[in-house]
Amino acid sequence: MAKHQVVVVGGGASGMMAAGRAAECGADVLLLEKTPRLGNKLRLTGKGRCNITNVAELPEFIAHFGETGRFLYGAFSRFFVRDLRVFLERRGVHSVVERGGRVFPVSNDARQVAAALEGYLVANGVQVRRKCPVTHLLVEGGQAVGVQTRQDTIRADAVILATGGASYPRTGSDGDGYRLAADVGHQIVPIRPALVPLVAKEPWIRALQGLSLRNVRVSLLLNGTEIGQGFGEMLFTHFGVSGPVVLTLSKRAVDALARGQICLSINLKPALTPDELDERLRRELDAHGRRQLRGILAELLPGKMIDGVVTILGIAADKRGHQITASERKGIGRLLQDLRVTVVESRPLAEAIITAGGIDTREISPRTMESRLIRGLFFCGEVIDVDADTGGYNLQAAFSTGYLAGESAARVVDGAASGPAVGGDLENREFV
Repeated sequence: MAKHQVVVVGGGASGMMAAGRAAECGADVLLLEKTPRLGNKLRLTGKGRCNITNVAELPEFIAHFGETGRFLYGAFSRFFVRDLRVFLERRGVHSVVERGGRVFPVSNDARQVAAALEGYLVANGVQVRRKCPVTHLLVEGGQAVGVQTRQDTIRADAVILATGGASYPRTGSDGDGYRLAADVGHQIVPIRPALVPLVAKEPWIRALQGLSLRNVRVSLLLNGTEIGQGFGEMLFTHFGVSGPVVLTLSKRAVDALARGQICLSINLKPALTPDELDERLRRELDAHGRRQLRGILAELLPGKMIDGVVTILGIAADKRGHQITASERKGIGRLLQDLRVTVVESRPLAEAIITAGGIDTREISPRTMESRLIRGLFFCGEVIDVDADTGGYNLQAAFSTGYLAGESAARVVDGAASGPAVGGDLENREFV
């Protein structure tokens, strides 16, 4: 029977950070990964570019996580944006800030970030076993004492669960961490897709496949009442809509689908008031009185949208500008600022960027990431019920909770020396 001081289950972003930090603090660490390779999902993030983090100030950063954001104050106080960028830079990964405060590697290569974390493991002597799924957590007398794999039993003084969510199952994140935690008594907040494309009812959307819109305002409506809003870029697909602004609203859409009709209201001209838009339309119709409606709309919309908009308006496409009535003109203006898309469902959880739900944060100490139910059991990353908008926030949470979990696990191990600190003394820091 093998014995290690700290066993980390899961070789993603949070798991590698946790294992490396625990070893850096002096612990004998074994990292178990069920697939043949570490960092599978990390290599896919940001379309392979890896949106590492975001330079938003802490209060704004926390706000992007919604109701569970306050849980992360402890982890972020210990290891935050600057710490992460310095950590990566010391390992050859230089980063740059782009639009919206998003931070990417200068190389635009997520594989470089994964390689840096693997180097962190090697430098600190972490032992790694690949193709080694964990079937059970071992608990005796309220204390985590190891794990059971398909091959053997491994004893440990502390166990860190870093198995990820249930999205992108081909990367190894297939939701087994929720079962492992539930089996030892933890409550699991129901999991569902977050940052996921949405499926639309309207058939005209299929003709818009591949069309990207920038600088649009999208409102999420439940039974006609706004419950969310975003501004930015969206994308039409063969099944519905996607893109950053839609993904940001998607979790609220998924949660609201059982409560009534869900629609997206797309404002294609958010910079104009209704009166300003009406005046612009009046000028267009006066200046091009002999032009057909289709040609006039070409001045206002991408070409792919014209047929669909004409169909919704119910105005003949060949009707000339001077024939458009005041009522029809106002109808065009309303549609340009309130184009409705009916959401019928989301794409499957397997296609979501992240998983909402997970281990209830009320059962985890925000100071240490240790279970409040079982001594010596720690959690980090997406397996916890914390998720945020797009923009680098989720990956920072994975790194921060991993760092804190690894450090805390090393501290419960007898004889583990204190490693070099990044964010200050854990025990003396004030937490919100």
